[in-house]
Amino acid sequence: MTGSGVFHGGGIDAAAARYGRPVEEWLDLSTGINPCAPPLPDIPASVWQRLPDSDLIAAARHTAARYYGSGAILPIAAGGTQMLIRALANRADVNRRIAVLAPTYGEYQQVFADSGFAVDFVSVADAISPAHGLAVIVNPNNPDGRVFSRDELLRLCERLSETGTILVVDEAFADLEPALSMARATERFSNLVVLRSFGKFFGYAGLRLAFAISGDEHGPAIERILGPWPVSGPALVIADALMRQDHEQLRLTIRERRAALETVLEEAGFPVIGGTDLFALIGCQDARAVFEHLAGEGILTRAFDYRPDWLRVGLFARDEDGLRLLSALKAFG
Repeated sequence: MTGSGVFHGGGIDAAAARYGRPVEEWLDLSTGINPCAPPLPDIPASVWQRLPDSDLIAAARHTAARYYGSGAILPIAAGGTQMLIRALANRADVNRRIAVLAPTYGEYQQVFADSGFAVDFVSVADAISPAHGLAVIVNPNNPDGRVFSRDELLRLCERLSETGTILVVDEAFADLEPALSMARATERFSNLVVLRSFGKFFGYAGLRLAFAISGDEHGPAIERILGPWPVSGPALVIADALMRQDHEQLRLTIRERRAALETVLEEAGFPVIGGTDLFALIGCQDARAVFEHLAGEGILTRAFDYRPDWLRVGLFARDEDGLRLLSALKAFG
């Protein structure tokens, strides 16, 4: 649980207190974070001792532009996607509604509602209307893995540009599917804002690092809202170094872990009904009961109040963790 009131996974300390099991005994499968992070680069001592220099910020932004394929648009670094969502609430027209393609990441509804906006959950993109000043699509989606093709989103951008509607495409889980990305389209559509998460694919959620990609209409304004030094120097150095690497082996490792997870779930009788490369969504009659059973075994997963038949399970790093999950699931019932 976070201070926002939305449960995101993680929170092992809270789970430990609730279920009476020490933190070190928990297997955290409640997030969509790569459990096999690449080695960290060396960080010069000076980076820890000074505010981030302009050349450090510029280097990370240019590397991010190459990594995300945003062309001439330099991504804006922020201390996590949450910070960018709050910045977007400052860019939306207060006299128009917000559309969120749902179900999806709960912070969008929470932040915009807290900022005084009327938020509509829509199930299809065609339901986004001229009444909406901003629309949010997470692609691939969390938690069901729904995917929009790039062509579909380009057509939507074109339509929404006619009504001055900002389209926010959250690509937090797109690193393994770069063909889906709308980053380059920000050169063409001034109403498009693309959000990217660094920590999920690279496995360093604790850095609190994300990027916003947008053109001149919204990009500079987002920078002003974030203010100076929204990201630490060490985070910028790490991002710059890791985004420069060859990522083929990292993608292969993640896909191997995802296949291992699916094998465990299906062997235990919980077929996968959705998800992304970084987590699986399973359908079960009483997901809360499965969640509680696993928690009693020291395994934290992710249940959803709005879908009592869904349970999200993240990747495990080691085969022995998979055997632990398999044993716990087989014992359910």
